[in-house]
Amino acid sequence: MKEMQKIVVDSSVVVDGRITKLIEEGKIEKTKIVVPEPVVAELEFQANQGRETGHSGLQELQALRRLADEGKIELEYTGERPSLEKIKLAPGGEIDAMIRDFARKLDATLLTSDKVQAEVARAYGIETIYLEPEKAVAKELSIMKFFTPDTMSLHLKEGVPPIAKRGKPGQVKFVKLRDQSCAADEIVGIAREIIEETRKASFKDSFIEIERKGATVIQLGDMRIAIARPPFSDGYEITAVRPVAKITLNDYTLSPKLKQRLKERAEGILVAGPPGGGKTTFSSALAEFYKEKGCIIKTMEQPRDLMVSDEVTQYRALEGSMEKTAEILLLVRPDYTIFDEMRKTSDFQVYADMRLAGIGMVGVVHCAEAIDAVQRLIGRVELGMIPSIVDTIIFIKDGGVGKVYEIVQSVRVPTGMYEEDLARPLIEVRDFETGKVEYEIYTFGEEVVVMPVGRARRVAAPVTKLAADRVLQEIRKYTRDAHVEIEMPSESRAIIWADDRTIPRILGKRGKTIEKIEDSLGISIDVRAFEERGPKIKPEVPAELQRTDKHIIFSLGEGMAGKSVEVYVEDEYLFTATAGRAGDVRISKKSNIAERLLTAIDVGEKIKIVSAE
Repeated sequence: MKEMQKIVVDSSVVVDGRITKLIEEGKIEKTKIVVPEPVVAELEFQANQGRETGHSGLQELQALRRLADEGKIELEYTGERPSLEKIKLAPGGEIDAMIRDFARKLDATLLTSDKVQAEVARAYGIETIYLEPEKAVAKELSIMKFFTPDTMSLHLKEGVPPIAKRGKPGQVKFVKLRDQSCAADEIVGIAREIIEETRKASFKDSFIEIERKGATVIQLGDMRIAIARPPFSDGYEITAVRPVAKITLNDYTLSPKLKQRLKERAEGILVAGPPGGGKTTFSSALAEFYKEKGCIIKTMEQPRDLMVSDEVTQYRALEGSMEKTAEILLLVRPDYTIFDEMRKTSDFQVYADMRLAGIGMVGVVHCAEAIDAVQRLIGRVELGMIPSIVDTIIFIKDGGVGKVYEIVQSVRVPTGMYEEDLARPLIEVRDFETGKVEYEIYTFGEEVVVMPVGRARRVAAPVTKLAADRVLQEIRKYTRDAHVEIEMPSESRAIIWADDRTIPRILGKRGKTIEKIEDSLGISIDVRAFEERGPKIKPEVPAELQRTDKHIIFSLGEGMAGKSVEVYVEDEYLFTATAGRAGDVRISKKSNIAERLLTAIDVGEKIKIVSAE
């Protein structure tokens, strides 16, 4: 190499820092290093995009300038800067082709660590030196000084003392590691050290998972490291996460009933929970559980985050698309697929397609409450197909199993409705351990209702209001801005109040319009004129509420003694009563009306009393 006159370098060999190392070791000397302007342009573009490759390459060029100033080499920049379009085409080989042209025209040797570039250059007859990746030995990284055996995650941010999350799932605490805040230079140095070791493949299973403007995600052995920098973040930041221990399902408190379901029946599972709650750890344990049963297990992850055995193949998004990954998996036909971090509509649709194709699925979703996992599917897949797609929801919180739901299809009258002709298909969300129905999901008109069943007496008012809104929405199509009012004596019957000029529009010729509306809504509608009703506004009566051991008492004042009043919860009529001698209305706590009033008080609904006279 000492006799070489000129060496043309490409981007790959500049980024990995090998040139300066060869010069400092005396393996390259008395040589002119030629850096084509397309190399500089590509590195500058990457740096402006916030990519560490660009910054590393520019630092290497500065090191070459220093060596040239010391007289160890000659350094020359040559050529014209390429257009932005050509720089963007660099992954397709456009910049590499320009570099080869420089080497050929200068009759120089091409130095590269890109195997494809070397093979193409040799095919053109260009003298080429290919630097194979070094078989580097992993060194102790600076970031490791912050870790202890029980450290689950490390959080370094510019201007903030380093913080670690330590412990095991369910027993986690945040620990401030020192009082001194992290400086930007310290974090940048740690980040570049990590990227350098990743590019050298010093660690097993190490690669750059994601590289975007201002953000880099790296898998370094069993650690996932996210590096953020301005403008993406408001300062330099590193978050490193690693598993503390490999957990099995036996480490969780699972009932024999749940273990039996996972073993025999559960094939459409959603593992839900808040960020950091332990969803991924539980899903990894579930993958191992099915593997031990002799099942073929695959995963779909972006980035790869599950800690699983070598027998479990981990797939990324193929060409950036989980749909394409699913196409491959449908050919592979695994018994179970773990789909980590489902967020987008397309993710849920892929999950549904694979499940309906007969593949057992475990989807991981971020949710604040267990019921939210089901609601994430609403609007993304057909409502009636949900029980065929998902049968079990396991909610993970603080590292443990907090709630388990099973999803069941049923056809009946929803809770809180009383008319038999309102029976419809609905989805029951049941507490798995008790079998108690906690939520019902069904359509009402064009709306999807997710109704808590545990508070059955609260259901009637929201459903009635929803029905009134749907009636009004349909009526508005024919009455434009005319004044109309809706009353709902029951869930299946409505009264429309309107003036004499508006009523014909609602009825239509020979009653065709109102028939169409009734058929559309499944509700019987009575159309009446305002004149029939008389004055609607009734004065509201001030009342003081009291509760005794046996009664609920409304004190209306002595002036209301002997007078009749109507009692409403929101707009729901409850009963009519006559005030006693002291102006009081008493309701026995043993009555259904009292139960309704107590529920209204507990949930903050408005109780209104108006004069009935």
